[in-house]
Amino acid sequence: MKQTAHIIKKVHEESIAEEMGIEAGDALIAINGQEIVDIFDYQYLIQDEYIEVLVRKSGGEEWLLEVDKEYDEDLGVEFENGLMDDYRSCHNKCIFCFIDQMPEGMRETLYFKDDDSRLSFLQGNYVTLTNMSDADIGRIIRYHLSPINISFQTTNPELRCKMLNNRFAGRALEQVKKLYEAGITMNGQIVLCKNINDGEELERSIRDLTAYLPCLESVSVVPVGLSRFRDGLYPLEPFEKEDAVKVLDCIHKWQQKLFLEYGLHFVHASDEWYILAEEELPEEERYDGYLQLENGVGMLRLLLNEFEEAMQNLPPEYVLPEGGRELSLITGKLAYPYIRNMAERMMRRFAGLTLHVYAITNEFFGERITVSGLLTGQDIIKQLKGKALGECVLLPQNVLRSGEDYFLDDITVGEMEKALQVKADIVKSSGHEFVNTILGLDRE
Repeated sequence: MKQTAHIIKKVHEESIAEEMGIEAGDALIAINGQEIVDIFDYQYLIQDEYIEVLVRKSGGEEWLLEVDKEYDEDLGVEFENGLMDDYRSCHNKCIFCFIDQMPEGMRETLYFKDDDSRLSFLQGNYVTLTNMSDADIGRIIRYHLSPINISFQTTNPELRCKMLNNRFAGRALEQVKKLYEAGITMNGQIVLCKNINDGEELERSIRDLTAYLPCLESVSVVPVGLSRFRDGLYPLEPFEKEDAVKVLDCIHKWQQKLFLEYGLHFVHASDEWYILAEEELPEEERYDGYLQLENGVGMLRLLLNEFEEAMQNLPPEYVLPEGGRELSLITGKLAYPYIRNMAERMMRRFAGLTLHVYAITNEFFGERITVSGLLTGQDIIKQLKGKALGECVLLPQNVLRSGEDYFLDDITVGEMEKALQVKADIVKSSGHEFVNTILGLDRE
């Protein structure tokens, strides 16, 4: 048996592992004599009530441990590599890939293109299926890993090959049928490119994908993001207002049809389409439970609804502390009108509250990039210099890498605070958090 060692980073207190004498620095070799490729093998193999665990101690000695436990009870360990395997990179050359539109000189991890079905399950990443073997599909079905998020782009095999620059991209769509027949829950994504997979091609894709209902729970349609670093790349055009209106007309037509048949709206437009078309955001019920928030589908509607709820639930007698508060709110151009309106409502309600709302233009990636998640520290610093900032700058959580304190351009929050001579605070993407942070209420 090939011995793949998985180094244990942490052993939880009062866990099975601690009781068996397993320590940080030890390596897990096998369970029940089977090699462990990744975290899914591990989770599958430890389910039984009796297991045999082969561990190599940090000194080189190997222990074979017999474990009696409750069904599905974990050993209580964490591994240095959370996936317990190397991340699988993408071999496509997609004409819309945003990573190809990034400038040189950024940190190396930002250039990694993942196309790993395991990350789809663990983190919600989207996969194209082109980098998956039959064995990979078999493991998903065997372990019943779901939901799996699939980046379709189109159901036209020839067009998909062109868009992904992969001659096997059309054939990969056949894997969807296997997942469907196995009852694997899926969500889909279509990155729409003007005059390529929109119009009749979008109609075809939506129609074809309805065949996988109800296992395929939702499909989001998002506009391609175009940075200013596109020299030498496929010539893509930005969408305009009239284009957005047509996209929404198509999606709304299908929503009405499918809701009558399945009780699901199924296909959803990301928030950018409504803003570009200057149309009202849909009501909450049309988002089917917000299945694709991370794709920008319904994020603004949820924020607005939570804001309304938070404002209604405030004690009627609540007043600001003596002296009031003066804060500044940072956002991208996309959400700016909504954040500004929310701020204005709060200022009307609370005397002594002053809120400055600043829409940061994305000069780093280009002005067509309007989401707050792609703002850089240098743009924020440059555009806030000399502005009224008050006692604190509030930043949306998605401007920072998860669990870190630096922006995409590696400028830290501390460096921004020093440059602007003002304290910064991070606000989670929640209407409740928005209200509580501004008012200085306890955030739990």
